[in-house]
Amino acid sequence: MSDFCLSCCSTADLTAEHFQQRGISYICFHYELDGKEYLDDCGKSMDFETFYRAMDNGADTKTSQVNTEEFEAYFEPFLKEGKDIVHVCLSSGISGVFNSANVAKAELEERYPDRKIYVVDSLGASSGYGLLMDRLADLRDEGMSAEQIYEWAMEHRLNVHHWFFSTDLKFYIKGGRISKMEENAEDGLNYSGKCYISQSACMEDAREVARLVEERFPKLNGRVEINYVGTTIGSHTGPGPVALFFWGKKREA
Repeated sequence: MSDFCLSCCSTADLTAEHFQQRGISYICFHYELDGKEYLDDCGKSMDFETFYRAMDNGADTKTSQVNTEEFEAYFEPFLKEGKDIVHVCLSSGISGVFNSANVAKAELEERYPDRKIYVVDSLGASSGYGLLMDRLADLRDEGMSAEQIYEWAMEHRLNVHHWFFSTDLKFYIKGGRISKMEENAEDGLNYSGKCYISQSACMEDAREVARLVEERFPKLNGRVEINYVGTTIGSHTGPGPVALFFWGKKREA
Protein backbone atom coordinates (compact mmCIF):
# COMPACT_ATOMS: atom_id res chain seq x y z
CA MET A 1 0.00 0.00 0.00
CA SER A 2 1.48 3.36 -1.07
CA ASP A 3 1.71 6.20 1.43
CA PHE A 4 0.21 8.71 -1.00
CA CYS A 5 -2.90 9.19 -3.10
CA LEU A 6 -2.58 9.26 -6.89
CA SER A 7 -5.39 11.45 -8.18
CA CYS A 8 -6.78 13.22 -11.22
CA CYS A 9 -9.92 14.89 -12.56
CA SER A 10 -12.72 12.93 -14.19
CA THR A 11 -11.73 14.58 -17.48
CA ALA A 12 -8.98 11.96 -17.87
CA ASP A 13 -11.83 10.00 -19.52
CA LEU A 14 -11.05 6.50 -18.32
CA THR A 15 -13.83 4.22 -17.13
CA ALA A 16 -14.78 4.11 -13.45
CA GLU A 17 -13.63 0.47 -13.46
CA HIS A 18 -10.24 1.44 -14.87
CA PHE A 19 -9.74 4.11 -12.22
CA GLN A 20 -10.70 1.64 -9.50
CA GLN A 21 -8.53 -1.19 -10.80
CA ARG A 22 -5.49 1.06 -11.02
CA GLY A 23 -6.07 2.69 -7.63
CA ILE A 24 -6.51 6.17 -9.09
CA SER A 25 -8.82 8.55 -7.22
CA TYR A 26 -10.68 11.24 -9.18
CA ILE A 27 -12.73 14.36 -8.60
CA CYS A 28 -15.63 15.19 -10.88
CA PHE A 29 -16.19 18.22 -13.08
CA HIS A 30 -19.80 19.39 -13.60
CA TYR A 31 -21.95 19.93 -16.66
CA GLU A 32 -25.45 21.14 -17.45
CA LEU A 33 -27.80 19.66 -20.01
CA ASP A 34 -30.73 21.94 -20.81
CA GLY A 35 -30.23 23.71 -17.48
CA LYS A 36 -30.05 20.62 -15.28
CA GLU A 37 -26.73 20.04 -13.50
CA TYR A 38 -24.95 16.68 -13.46
CA LEU A 39 -21.59 15.35 -12.31
CA ASP A 40 -19.12 14.33 -15.00
CA ASP A 41 -18.77 10.99 -13.23
CA CYS A 42 -17.70 8.50 -15.90
CA GLY A 43 -21.24 8.07 -17.20
CA LYS A 44 -22.87 7.11 -13.89
CA SER A 45 -25.33 10.04 -13.72
CA MET A 46 -26.11 9.81 -17.43
CA ASP A 47 -24.83 7.25 -19.88
CA PHE A 48 -22.78 8.63 -22.76
CA GLU A 49 -25.08 7.51 -25.57
CA THR A 50 -28.00 9.34 -23.93
CA PHE A 51 -25.83 12.44 -23.48
CA TYR A 52 -24.65 12.57 -27.10
CA ARG A 53 -28.11 11.76 -28.43
CA ALA A 54 -29.43 14.76 -26.48
CA MET A 55 -26.72 16.94 -28.01
CA ASP A 56 -27.61 15.65 -31.47
CA ASN A 57 -31.20 16.67 -30.77
CA GLY A 58 -30.16 20.22 -29.92
CA ALA A 59 -29.77 20.17 -26.13
CA ASP A 60 -27.83 23.07 -24.62
CA THR A 61 -24.72 22.15 -22.64
CA LYS A 62 -22.57 24.08 -20.21
CA THR A 63 -19.58 22.94 -18.14
CA SER A 64 -17.96 24.07 -14.90
CA GLN A 65 -14.62 23.12 -13.41
CA VAL A 66 -13.87 21.93 -9.90
CA ASN A 67 -13.58 24.94 -7.59
CA THR A 68 -11.19 25.53 -4.70
CA GLU A 69 -13.68 24.58 -2.00
CA GLU A 70 -14.43 21.29 -3.72
CA PHE A 71 -10.73 20.51 -3.95
CA GLU A 72 -10.27 21.22 -0.25
CA ALA A 73 -13.15 18.90 0.65
CA TYR A 74 -11.78 16.22 -1.69
CA PHE A 75 -8.12 16.44 -0.60
CA GLU A 76 -8.61 16.75 3.15
CA PRO A 77 -9.69 13.14 3.94
CA PHE A 78 -6.47 11.80 2.37
CA LEU A 79 -4.39 14.22 4.44
CA LYS A 80 -6.25 13.20 7.60
CA GLU A 81 -5.30 9.59 6.81
CA GLY A 82 -1.64 10.69 6.82
CA LYS A 83 -1.26 10.46 3.05
CA ASP A 84 0.45 12.85 0.67
CA ILE A 85 -1.27 13.55 -2.66
CA VAL A 86 -0.16 13.68 -6.29
CA HIS A 87 -3.00 15.29 -8.23
CA VAL A 88 -2.79 15.68 -12.01
CA CYS A 89 -5.09 18.29 -13.58
CA LEU A 90 -6.73 18.75 -16.94
CA SER A 91 -4.54 20.95 -19.17
CA SER A 92 -4.31 24.58 -18.07
CA GLY A 93 -4.69 25.45 -21.76
CA ILE A 94 -8.39 24.58 -21.66
CA SER A 95 -9.36 24.98 -18.00
CA GLY A 96 -8.52 26.98 -14.89
CA VAL A 97 -8.74 23.90 -12.68
CA PHE A 98 -4.96 23.83 -12.18
CA ASN A 99 -5.20 27.19 -10.41
CA SER A 100 -8.08 26.01 -8.22
CA ALA A 101 -6.11 22.94 -7.16
CA ASN A 102 -3.08 25.05 -6.27
CA VAL A 103 -5.11 27.46 -4.14
CA ALA A 104 -6.52 24.47 -2.24
CA LYS A 105 -3.01 23.02 -1.92
CA ALA A 106 -1.68 26.23 -0.32
CA GLU A 107 -4.56 26.40 2.16
CA LEU A 108 -4.36 22.74 3.17
CA GLU A 109 -0.58 22.59 3.50
CA GLU A 110 -0.85 25.36 6.10
CA ARG A 111 -3.30 23.20 8.06
CA TYR A 112 -1.34 19.99 7.52
CA PRO A 113 2.33 21.06 7.57
CA ASP A 114 3.57 17.46 7.70
CA ARG A 115 1.82 16.55 4.45
CA LYS A 116 2.66 17.37 0.82
CA ILE A 117 0.33 17.98 -2.11
CA TYR A 118 1.93 17.83 -5.55
CA VAL A 119 -0.16 19.36 -8.35
CA VAL A 120 0.72 18.61 -11.98
CA ASP A 121 -0.62 20.36 -15.08
CA SER A 122 -1.06 17.39 -17.42
CA LEU A 123 -0.95 19.57 -20.55
CA GLY A 124 -3.31 16.93 -21.90
CA ALA A 125 -6.96 16.01 -22.10
CA SER A 126 -9.36 13.11 -22.35
CA SER A 127 -7.80 9.64 -22.55
CA GLY A 128 -4.40 11.12 -23.42
CA TYR A 129 -4.44 12.55 -19.93
CA GLY A 130 -5.73 9.11 -18.89
CA LEU A 131 -2.77 7.42 -20.59
CA LEU A 132 -0.46 9.55 -18.44
CA MET A 133 -2.37 8.52 -15.31
CA ASP A 134 -2.10 4.84 -16.19
CA ARG A 135 1.70 5.15 -16.53
CA LEU A 136 1.93 7.00 -13.22
CA ALA A 137 0.00 4.15 -11.59
CA ASP A 138 2.60 1.73 -13.01
CA LEU A 139 5.42 3.80 -11.54
CA ARG A 140 3.70 4.01 -8.17
CA ASP A 141 3.26 0.22 -8.18
CA GLU A 142 6.96 -0.14 -9.00
CA GLY A 143 7.79 1.75 -5.81
CA MET A 144 8.27 5.39 -6.82
CA SER A 145 7.59 7.95 -4.10
CA ALA A 146 5.10 10.81 -4.45
CA GLU A 147 7.91 13.27 -5.17
CA GLN A 148 9.45 10.97 -7.77
CA ILE A 149 6.05 10.52 -9.46
CA TYR A 150 5.63 14.28 -9.56
CA GLU A 151 9.08 14.81 -11.09
CA TRP A 152 8.55 12.04 -13.66
CA ALA A 153 5.19 13.48 -14.69
CA MET A 154 6.66 16.97 -15.13
CA GLU A 155 9.48 15.54 -17.26
CA HIS A 156 7.39 13.23 -19.47
CA ARG A 157 3.90 14.77 -19.77
CA LEU A 158 4.70 16.18 -23.22
CA ASN A 159 5.57 12.71 -24.52
CA VAL A 160 1.86 11.87 -24.69
CA HIS A 161 0.61 12.55 -28.22
CA HIS A 162 -2.98 13.63 -28.90
CA TRP A 163 -4.30 13.14 -32.45
CA PHE A 164 -7.86 14.09 -33.32
CA PHE A 165 -9.83 12.93 -36.36
CA SER A 166 -13.18 13.97 -37.79
CA THR A 167 -15.98 11.45 -38.25
CA ASP A 168 -15.09 10.88 -41.90
CA LEU A 169 -11.79 9.04 -41.64
CA LYS A 170 -11.22 8.31 -45.31
CA PHE A 171 -9.29 11.54 -45.93
CA TYR A 172 -6.97 10.86 -43.00
CA ILE A 173 -6.37 7.30 -44.14
CA LYS A 174 -5.91 8.31 -47.80
CA GLY A 175 -3.50 11.07 -46.81
CA GLY A 176 -1.42 8.65 -44.76
CA ARG A 177 -1.85 10.57 -41.52
CA ILE A 178 -2.57 7.48 -39.45
CA SER A 179 0.44 5.67 -40.90
CA LYS A 180 2.63 8.66 -39.97
CA MET A 181 2.11 7.80 -36.31
CA GLU A 182 5.30 5.72 -36.76
CA GLU A 183 7.34 8.94 -37.17
CA ASN A 184 6.29 10.15 -33.74
CA ALA A 185 5.71 6.97 -31.74
CA GLU A 186 8.32 5.83 -29.23
CA ASP A 187 10.51 3.30 -31.14
CA GLY A 188 8.56 3.79 -34.37
CA LEU A 189 6.94 0.61 -35.67
CA ASN A 190 8.39 -1.21 -32.67
CA TYR A 191 6.22 0.88 -30.34
CA SER A 192 5.44 -1.33 -27.36
CA GLY A 193 3.49 1.07 -25.14
CA LYS A 194 -0.23 1.38 -24.67
CA CYS A 195 -2.51 3.20 -27.07
CA TYR A 196 -5.87 4.72 -26.09
CA ILE A 197 -8.71 6.07 -28.19
CA SER A 198 -11.52 8.40 -27.11
CA GLN A 199 -14.70 8.63 -29.17
CA SER A 200 -17.94 10.55 -28.86
CA ALA A 201 -20.83 8.46 -30.19
CA CYS A 202 -18.83 7.13 -33.17
CA MET A 203 -17.74 3.69 -31.97
CA GLU A 204 -17.42 2.14 -35.44
CA ASP A 205 -15.00 4.85 -36.54
CA ALA A 206 -13.01 4.35 -33.34
CA ARG A 207 -12.85 0.60 -33.94
CA GLU A 208 -11.55 1.20 -37.46
CA VAL A 209 -8.78 3.46 -36.16
CA ALA A 210 -7.95 0.84 -33.52
CA ARG A 211 -7.78 -1.86 -36.19
CA LEU A 212 -5.40 0.21 -38.33
CA VAL A 213 -3.14 0.95 -35.35
CA GLU A 214 -3.04 -2.67 -34.17
CA GLU A 215 -2.27 -3.83 -37.71
CA ARG A 216 0.61 -1.38 -38.13
CA PHE A 217 2.06 -1.70 -34.61
CA PRO A 218 2.15 -5.43 -33.75
CA LYS A 219 4.19 -4.92 -30.56
CA LEU A 220 1.56 -2.80 -28.79
CA ASN A 221 1.09 -3.44 -25.08
CA GLY A 222 -2.33 -5.09 -25.39
CA ARG A 223 -5.22 -4.08 -27.61
CA VAL A 224 -6.02 -0.43 -28.27
CA GLU A 225 -8.33 0.68 -25.45
CA ILE A 226 -11.41 2.63 -26.58
CA ASN A 227 -13.07 5.04 -24.14
CA TYR A 228 -15.78 7.67 -24.44
CA VAL A 229 -14.97 11.35 -24.61
CA GLY A 230 -16.48 12.35 -21.28
CA THR A 231 -19.33 14.78 -20.78
CA THR A 232 -17.14 17.78 -19.91
CA ILE A 233 -14.97 17.69 -23.01
CA GLY A 234 -17.81 16.24 -25.08
CA SER A 235 -19.94 19.28 -24.24
CA HIS A 236 -17.52 21.30 -26.35
CA THR A 237 -16.61 18.81 -29.10
CA GLY A 238 -20.09 17.34 -29.60
CA PRO A 239 -20.63 13.89 -31.13
CA GLY A 240 -18.29 12.74 -33.88
CA PRO A 241 -14.59 13.15 -33.10
CA VAL A 242 -12.20 10.25 -32.60
CA ALA A 243 -8.96 10.92 -30.69
CA LEU A 244 -5.84 8.74 -30.63
CA PHE A 245 -3.28 8.87 -27.79
CA PHE A 246 0.16 7.27 -27.54
CA TRP A 247 3.66 7.79 -26.14
CA GLY A 248 6.20 9.38 -28.45
CA LYS A 249 8.74 12.11 -29.04
CA LYS A 250 8.42 15.12 -26.77
CA ARG A 251 5.90 17.51 -28.30
CA GLU A 252 5.51 21.24 -27.86
CA ALA A 253 3.20 22.30 -25.02
